[in-house]
Amino acid sequence: MPELPEVETVRRGLAPVAEGEVIAQARVNRPDLRWPFPDRMAERLTGQRVERLRRRSKYILADLSGGETLIVHLGMTGRMLISGAPVGVFHHEHPAPEKHDHVVLDLDSGARVTFNDPRRFGAMDLIETLRADEHWLLSELGPEPLGNAFNEDYLVARLKGRMTPIKSALLDQRVVAGLGNIYVCEALFRTGISPLRKAGRISETRLRTLVPVIRDVLAEAIEAGGSSLRDYRQADGELGYFQHTFRVYGREGEPCVAPGCDTAVARVVQSGRSSFYCRSCQR
Repeated sequence: MPELPEVETVRRGLAPVAEGEVIAQARVNRPDLRWPFPDRMAERLTGQRVERLRRRSKYILADLSGGETLIVHLGMTGRMLISGAPVGVFHHEHPAPEKHDHVVLDLDSGARVTFNDPRRFGAMDLIETLRADEHWLLSELGPEPLGNAFNEDYLVARLKGRMTPIKSALLDQRVVAGLGNIYVCEALFRTGISPLRKAGRISETRLRTLVPVIRDVLAEAIEAGGSSLRDYRQADGELGYFQHTFRVYGREGEPCVAPGCDTAVARVVQSGRSSFYCRSCQR
């Protein structure tokens, strides 16, 4: 499932094409994805100007001129693809319709944004913009890891006394929003913290080192266009490249990349998710 860097990359790809543009026609080709679409979704989108595209956690939010916000979750296989507009140095013509093109937005500029989702685990909803933070998908989210509210003091206080593994604690969206399996594994490796260690038993000093490292990992991933493992594509259809710099994620059995360490990267399952780490470097 796309994590924060992938969603932010998609948002940045959509912004120069969609922001300030009017949705000339919206087409909704099925009644639902993971959940039913909101009532009269195509009608409510048609004629609206996209005032701003923003991101909250793993969700893209499109604030519309009529006072509503379209909330988009990509799910496991969802893609938002641009055609009919220049993206960087490329010009993508409208492709032939595909079976899993579930929502199509034609803009006044001639550009088209298509939401394609083969497994239909994505979601879309509309809510009054002034109440967007109250939406059930967003209301209990913690601070953004790239925002000022996520800082060393906050993390130390939030994890104090918690006996869940640090990996699970960081994946808790109520603690910090948008972090996923890939980037937590990478951040824990860089700080030398084992994913198995109980959060409340990690020293304050070591917890404080996590905040800047998490920011660095996310920033590097965004710069690389995210990580393409299976279905993820950027808005222009290109792959992300951060997967080529993974230090532990997906490298089970391969040698640790730390200088002087010949320990093989290990994999354990925590809460149904694979954790990759070095038993020697991470304690």
